[in-house]
Amino acid sequence: MKNVLIINGHQRYDEIAEGKLTQTFINKAQDFFENNNFEVKHSVVESDYNIKEELEKFKWADYILFQYPVYWMGVPWLTKKYMDEIFSGGNNTVTFVNDGRSRSDSSKKYGSGGLMTDKKYMLSLTYNCPSSEFNNKDGFFDGLTLDEANVAVHKTFQFCGAKPLQTYAIHDIFKTQLDINSELKKFEDILTKNFL
Repeated sequence: MKNVLIINGHQRYDEIAEGKLTQTFINKAQDFFENNNFEVKHSVVESDYNIKEELEKFKWADYILFQYPVYWMGVPWLTKKYMDEIFSGGNNTVTFVNDGRSRSDSSKKYGSGGLMTDKKYMLSLTYNCPSSEFNNKDGFFDGLTLDEANVAVHKTFQFCGAKPLQTYAIHDIFKTQLDINSELKKFEDILTKNFL
């Protein structure tokens, strides 16, 4: 049986971002994993989490599903705080040993000191911007792909040795009439590709 940790990276803003969409995807993921015989644990960045308990979850997990809204081109600030506390808190135990380099061995490269080499992670994002802004040299992100635009989160996991799975994102959540059933089907298809 495989173990998956679902991290709810939502930060609430009244009347703008109440967390319903994030929770909808978490609920879908929960059902998917239970139906496919995964053990599931949850973490919520907007809670009174205990760093040691969170690190035990990271240690336990084979997979991490990181669900969050993109605020100002990055993770919400409470989510960044969670990442800083958990990834740094796991130094020498769960997340990384050091930056990988060694004075005695110049072949050791920066970012090769991770301890999470047996783990994979998936980003699942909610975005206000339309998908057309990615992979578009004239778009807001200057031709960057979705994953390139989220490089800080990817590099954090890479620094700790974890391997990426395909990213999911729902776009244009405020300006269009969302077809949530269609989006949940796309999400489930990616979960199937990534985890089965």
